[in-house]
Amino acid sequence: MGAVSRTPSRAHPVVAMIGGGQLARMTHQAAIALGQTLRVLATGPDEPAAQVSPDIVLGHHTDLDALRRAADGATVVTFDHEHVPTEHLEKLVADGITVAPPPEALVHAQDKLVMRRRLAALGAPVPRFTDLASADDAAAFAEQIGGPVVIKTVRGGYDGRGVVMVSSADEARDVVARYLADGVAVMIEERVAMRRELAALVARSPFGQGAAWPVVETVQRDGICVTVLAPAPDLSDETASAASQLALRLAAELGVVGVLAVELFETVDGELVVNELAMRPHNSGHWTMDGARTSQFEQHLRAVLDYPLGDTTPLARFTVMGNVLGAPQTPAMSMDERIHHLFARMPEAKVHLYGKEERPGRKIGHVNIVGDDDVKVLRERAERATHWLSHAQWTDGWDSHA
Repeated sequence: MGAVSRTPSRAHPVVAMIGGGQLARMTHQAAIALGQTLRVLATGPDEPAAQVSPDIVLGHHTDLDALRRAADGATVVTFDHEHVPTEHLEKLVADGITVAPPPEALVHAQDKLVMRRRLAALGAPVPRFTDLASADDAAAFAEQIGGPVVIKTVRGGYDGRGVVMVSSADEARDVVARYLADGVAVMIEERVAMRRELAALVARSPFGQGAAWPVVETVQRDGICVTVLAPAPDLSDETASAASQLALRLAAELGVVGVLAVELFETVDGELVVNELAMRPHNSGHWTMDGARTSQFEQHLRAVLDYPLGDTTPLARFTVMGNVLGAPQTPAMSMDERIHHLFARMPEAKVHLYGKEERPGRKIGHVNIVGDDDVKVLRERAERATHWLSHAQWTDGWDSHA
């Protein structure tokens, strides 16, 4: 992929992002600072990005005509999610449209089996895996592994969806039989004995420049990231460097343009194993909005426009990001009042809300706490802040009126 072309008559480039979620919303915030307006393909005017950008194209990402309308006159097309059909993207490229990351790279974030095979061919550390043509194939693989295995839908799963942990060959057979009966392609891999989950976030430009943020620890609950610790506490310099170098190498080998998140397992033996890839701004990088010199959203724009990449140096010793997830029951207290009380107690909290209706377990925002205190102190404050915004309850029983 060559350098991005620019139309001389246009004062500012136009970046079109497919998908109107919170990632597009926060990318638009970064675009404003660069004098730009992010064009967004959204399915409706109530989507997070559609609420804030004046340049909205309404349509679905599976509709080629909608994609072409969003791409018309754009400098580059990029993504809020990976679910655009590859064949549609190839047609955009054939139309002369610059797509970043290009479809031949993005497919590795769309198709887990394609990703596993390519990473294995590149010598990257991955779990043992295989594709599945039958339920008996799953049972045979589980027996070969002799331990817990993971069944994954090849396409479409995220935030724990499309991932099933099983502990026996019979269970694997049953789960796969149900998927295949529904016409869903699945794969199977060994379950890694891990100490914790990490993420290496990098960016790459069409020119080939790369940049990496510090490797972070991600804390998951029910398959959803709830907390990010940046940088990952007690991670050796050697392991951190290996993770960043691996992510930069994969970005180059796969031809990524933009931000790449490499989700990793740190095993109980201290080794690294690749779990997933995302070729867009990523939940593990939300801390960069307040904790790094260049946020992942600005960096993604720099990368897809082939600008020189920004400085990724942290602004403090640690940043802790906590996701605000919808409570089982939406509190009677308004979100505005919850923010009021949070700021009264934690004036240092940086709140980012996505304009989403509150629903149980839904990501509706995040909070960053940045500082030089011990990471455990910052984590406690971040998680207390997010629980308050979700539930209107302080985990320590604090009463603002007492």
